[in-house]
Amino acid sequence: MNRSLPVVLALALLNVAIALLLAPLYEGVLRKLKAALHSRIGPPLIQPYLDALKLLGKEDLRTVGGAAYGLLPTLALGSVLLLATLVPMGTAPPLGFAGDIIAVLYVAGMSTALLIVTAYASGSPYAGVGGSREMMMLLVVEPVVAVTLVVGAVKAGTLSTGGILSWNAEHGPSISMLLAGVTLFLALQAQAGKLPFDIPEADQEIMGGPLVEQSGPRLALFRWTLWAKQLVFALLLVEVFFPWPRVEVMPLDLLLALVKALVVLVLVALIDVVTPRLRVEQAMGYYLRVAFSSVTALAFALVGM
Repeated sequence: MNRSLPVVLALALLNVAIALLLAPLYEGVLRKLKAALHSRIGPPLIQPYLDALKLLGKEDLRTVGGAAYGLLPTLALGSVLLLATLVPMGTAPPLGFAGDIIAVLYVAGMSTALLIVTAYASGSPYAGVGGSREMMMLLVVEPVVAVTLVVGAVKAGTLSTGGILSWNAEHGPSISMLLAGVTLFLALQAQAGKLPFDIPEADQEIMGGPLVEQSGPRLALFRWTLWAKQLVFALLLVEVFFPWPRVEVMPLDLLLALVKALVVLVLVALIDVVTPRLRVEQAMGYYLRVAFSSVTALAFALVGM
């Protein structure tokens, strides 16, 4: 799809705005749902915005000095916003010409890598343990995400996320794509840092994990990064693996994608409420089984199913 430069810039800004501005609203909906399931009234839907604004107005206290350490939260949020321009949202990704699923995988891992660096650089032993657990989850979950996207690439014959979306929307459901989509959903639970896979944070064990030494504006940026990342991954899931129905009118397709992403995140929140945290070895065993499912989906794709 050939687009003029103004159209590309407009769509890129739209994707960034969706990831940046709607992510706290989605988080507010999930908090409200969680409170309702716990028989509580819960905070207002705009509470994440209020929390972020309050933190942004606080003093920037740090355990470590230096310009590089100070830039890490901004770079983490920026990497997620860059990821948003590589993910379909109602139409092919605006910067899809500049990066395929390989770029998506690299950029998707950047925010986690920056969080790990921040944890180790803070000098806190609790943050170090959280960073180690974050690295462990990254090494286990990212291959699963990679294989699911490769399934789409094999079926569509292209590495472009926009091309995979178009092929899947045109040809309808297939065994391999549905299985890969379910597998990516299972990985999304860990990507969003929700129970039973909030092992890196583990409030009762390591008091906030990799973010234990973060406060004020730095904590606000990291939290916003996590909110935006869960929304972008939910959109990646519904657009690439479950793009139906599709009306080929960009605003309507975008609205449908946002509704489907909300449904996905509601399911993530429900699992978060009813499931206790897994131990580290239990999480590793679980994702080994999920990895087997992703490989099975790839095998189905290779034989044309």
